Amino acid sequence: MSASKIKHNIFANFLGNVWTTLMALAFIPLYIHFMGIEAYGLVGVFVSLQALFVLLDLGLQPTVNRELARLSVLRDNAQEMRHLVRTLELIYWAVAVIIGLSVILLAPVLAHHWLKATHLSPTTVQQALMIMGLVIAFRWPQGFYAGGLLGLQRQVLLNSVLMVMSGLGGAGAILILWLVSPTIQAFFCWQLLVSVLHTLILAGFLWHRLPPAPARPSFQKGILAGVWRFAAGMSGNSFTALILTQLDKIILSKLLTLEMFGYYTLAVTVAFSLYRFIYAISQALYPRFTQLASLGDQEKLRRLYHQGCQLVSVLIFPVGLTMAFFSEEILILWTRNSLTVQNTHLLVSLLVVGTGLNSLLHLPYILQLAFGWTTLALLTNIVFIILLTPLLFLLTSQYGAVGAALVWLALNVAYVIIWPQIMHRRLLKGDQWRWYREDVGLPLAAALLVVGMGRWLWPGQLPPVLMLACLALVGTLALAAAALAAPQIRGQLLELAYQTKMFYATRYARSIK
Repeated sequence: MSASKIKHNIFANFLGNVWTTLMALAFIPLYIHFMGIEAYGLVGVFVSLQALFVLLDLGLQPTVNRELARLSVLRDNAQEMRHLVRTLELIYWAVAVIIGLSVILLAPVLAHHWLKATHLSPTTVQQALMIMGLVIAFRWPQGFYAGGLLGLQRQVLLNSVLMVMSGLGGAGAILILWLVSPTIQAFFCWQLLVSVLHTLILAGFLWHRLPPAPARPSFQKGILAGVWRFAAGMSGNSFTALILTQLDKIILSKLLTLEMFGYYTLAVTVAFSLYRFIYAISQALYPRFTQLASLGDQEKLRRLYHQGCQLVSVLIFPVGLTMAFFSEEILILWTRNSLTVQNTHLLVSLLVVGTGLNSLLHLPYILQLAFGWTTLALLTNIVFIILLTPLLFLLTSQYGAVGAALVWLALNVAYVIIWPQIMHRRLLKGDQWRWYREDVGLPLAAALLVVGMGRWLWPGQLPPVLMLACLALVGTLALAAAALAAPQIRGQLLELAYQTKMFYATRYARSIK
C-alpha cells in the first residue's frame, strides 16, 4: 500500500469519526430537552449494554480485519476470503440473536429492581429496554462488516456510509421527538429502523467488494481451526477491557439515581469522543502493520509506527488538554445549562485526561495484534482488574462519580508507565525510550505549555462568540506547537511547505515567460 493510500484512509477515517462525534455531541442537549435527563440516563444504559456485549464478539471483528488484510497481499485467496467471511458472519448473526433475546428477557428485572427511575414509570423503562435489545441485536453485526471493509482497505466507502447513517440516526431522532413523540420509546424505535438499514448496507458492500471466486461461500470448520487462537486471545482482551471500562458504569447505575447517572453518561460521552481521533489513525494503520509484519519489513514498520504514534500525540494532546483545562467553558457553550455544567465539568476533566492517556496506547496495541500477540494485553488487563476493582468499589461508594473518574485516570497512568516498557522488549526492541521522548514527551510538553498559558491568561467571563473564538485560538496554537515539536510530523510539514513553495514558484516562472 502506498503512503498516499494510507493518508487517504487516515483522512477518510478522521473525517468520518469527527463527523459522527459531532453528530453525537450536537444532538445530546436536544435529546435532554425533549426527553429529560432521566430518559437520557437510559441512553447511557443502552451504551453500557452495548459495550457489555462486546465480550460476545469472540474476537471475530479484529480477526476478519486481520485475516482479510493478510490474505489480500497473497495470491489466489479469493475463495478462502469468501469462506472466511461467510463462516464468521453466521456465527456473528447467531450471537446477535442471543443478545437481543437476553436483553428482552432481562428488561423486567432491570426496570423494576435495578434502575432507580424517579419520573419514568417502570413500564416505560421496561418498554425502552426491550426495544434496546432489538437495536443492539441489529447493530451488533455492523462491527463485523466494518472490520471486513477495513481489512479490504475500503475505508473511504465505510466512512461515507458511517457519515450518512450517523446523520440520519441523530437528525431523524430529533425530528421524531419533536414531531411525533418526545418519549424514550420513540427514540429507540427510530434507532432500530436506522440500525437495520445500516447493517444491510454494510453487508451488501462487503460482499460486493470481496474478490470473485468460482464457488459459493459456505461455512468451513477448518477456517475456525486456523483463526481460533488469535480470536480467543482477542475475545479475552475484549472481555477484560470491558470490565475495566464498564465496571464503573455498572456500579454507578446501581448506586446513583438515574438523573445523576445521566450526568456521568454525559461526561463519559464527551471524554470518549477523543477516541474518534485515534480510530481514524488505528483503522488505517492496522491493516498496513499486519502486511508489513507478514512481510518481515522491520524498518518500514518502525518508521510507520513512530510516525503514527506522533500523529496520535499531535491530535490528542491539544484537544484533550483544551477540554480538560476549559471543561466549564466548553460545557456552558454546548449545553447552556448551569446545573449540567455544575454536575459534569470536574468529571469531564478527569475522564478526558484518563482517556487521552489511554489513546496513546492504541497504536502499540495494534502493533501487537499485527504480530498476532494478544497475551500482553490480556495479562495486563487481568492484573489491573484484580488491583483496581476493590479501589473502584471503595472510591465510588465514598465519592460517587468523581471516585470512578479518579480510578479511570489512575488506571491509564499505570498503563502508560508499564505497557511500552514490556512491549518493546519483544517488538521493535529498544524503541520504548524513543516512544516516551519523541512520540509522547515532546508533543505533550509543547501542547501543555500553550494550553496552560491560555488558562493562566484567560480573561474570565466572556460573551459566547468571543469565548468560542478564544477556545479555538488556544486549541489551534496548541496543535501547531505539538506538530512542530514532533520530529517526524515536523519533517513532513517542512517537506509539504517546500513542495508547496516549489509548486507556486514553478507556476510563477511559467507565467512570466
